Amino acid sequence: MEVTSSKQRFNFELKPLLLVFCLMLGGCSASRNQDSLDNAESIQPTTTPQTSENNQQSTVLSQPSPSVHREDQPAKVIAPSPSTIAPSQAEAPPTVVAPSSQADTSPSVAVPSQADTTPPVIVTPEAATPPAAVPAKEESPSTATYDALDEFGQSKFSLKSSDIFASANLPNSPISFDERDLLTVLVNTRNYFINHNQQDPKVLRGGLLENQGITVADIMETLNFMIQVLQEDLTANRITRLKNPQFIEEHFQAIRWSPYDPEGVVQEQLRITQYAIFTHPGSRTKTSIYDTPLYRLNSELNADNIETRYSKQDVVSGVYELGGEAYGRAIPIAYLTRDGLEEALLQGTILINFEDGSSSYFNVDINNGIAYVHGTAQKAQKRYWYFKEVESIKGYGYQSQAKIPVLPGVTFAGDILNIGLGKIVVLDNWVEGEKRLQIGVIADTGGAFSPNLYQLDYLAGIFPSRAAFSDHARQYSDYATAYVLVRRR
Repeated sequence: MEVTSSKQRFNFELKPLLLVFCLMLGGCSASRNQDSLDNAESIQPTTTPQTSENNQQSTVLSQPSPSVHREDQPAKVIAPSPSTIAPSQAEAPPTVVAPSSQADTSPSVAVPSQADTTPPVIVTPEAATPPAAVPAKEESPSTATYDALDEFGQSKFSLKSSDIFASANLPNSPISFDERDLLTVLVNTRNYFINHNQQDPKVLRGGLLENQGITVADIMETLNFMIQVLQEDLTANRITRLKNPQFIEEHFQAIRWSPYDPEGVVQEQLRITQYAIFTHPGSRTKTSIYDTPLYRLNSELNADNIETRYSKQDVVSGVYELGGEAYGRAIPIAYLTRDGLEEALLQGTILINFEDGSSSYFNVDINNGIAYVHGTAQKAQKRYWYFKEVESIKGYGYQSQAKIPVLPGVTFAGDILNIGLGKIVVLDNWVEGEKRLQIGVIADTGGAFSPNLYQLDYLAGIFPSRAAFSDHARQYSDYATAYVLVRRR
């Protein structure tokens, strides 16, 4: 498979005047398409996401791909109440143990405890006799125009939800995923909705699917149900029902995702790129070999947003080093080769094996505010990321402390603003010469998805080299038919 590192107009439909008019006439029947978020109370949460050069970004085998990083500024959204999106009891994210540096290994994770998966309650007004005067017919939600937003909340192009999403049936192919890994990422993604929706209200955007009546409450209900099924099946020590095509057909609606490229490029299937975590040798101190630092910002000296002043070239040339004009404003936390730095910027997360035998993950934290320029060589990019040391692979999050712990094989990076966080994606794909259905969660994003309605980036694993990654990627096709699963009502 080709591996290319990939990685907002808020579509509210509050319609307060229509609601008042209806209530004056004795009430209106509530359509499922009406935003259940409108009547919700706000819930307690925590953090504006950043996007890394491949936070998520895949690597291109032939050439470097655009880096992807977290979304920066959350937009204002009316937060739903706990009854709308939160289960009555949320478990803490599972503990992730750092893996070894071997290729294709993923951190081992403790199975989350049993969660309260009671379906969210959505209260709608009672139906009433229609008024004698029938108002003019409104445009169908699925054919209404939707503005696709970029990471700065600016509309980039318009389309209809029906242009890319339509009900369909899943193929009757074997379903493939690691059950414990999927459970972990499902729980961690749900916890992000519960704990951080006020600080990061963009995750409450319904996106394109809301124009077809699929709300954030539906996505939470889907996450809850899948978590419940996996917990029950793992406890019973049986193959999960989520791998049974008949069970999937009975309990989930499948919505086919047709790619949409505003440039007019015709594409029958979704483009599937891959990104990876690479292990790199490095040092805690500067040496003749490892002479290029990874920096974290010095929080005690960063009241004036120093990170926005300098390009990547400024940083590499020594602006933060002894004698530089900003010495001490950023602190080196590890040293790599120059190429190792570019790899870290491109992928967003890196596992460094130090000379003393220890190893640590490092993940992008905040960037310098310079946009990634498509078509520009990686080393010539001016965008720069500051890093933080972390305990596991991190996905989407409005700030580094809140990022979702993710695992390879069940995580996709995608368009959080327009497709949405927590969407369950099924790929009808060729894997090692066989047709398989792969299930994963959109729990990561990046600059390449701002916006992007024709591509997903698959977290492939942890690899010791780009050659090992390339060998693994060749087992997968570059394009696949994609579906979004939503629990049936």
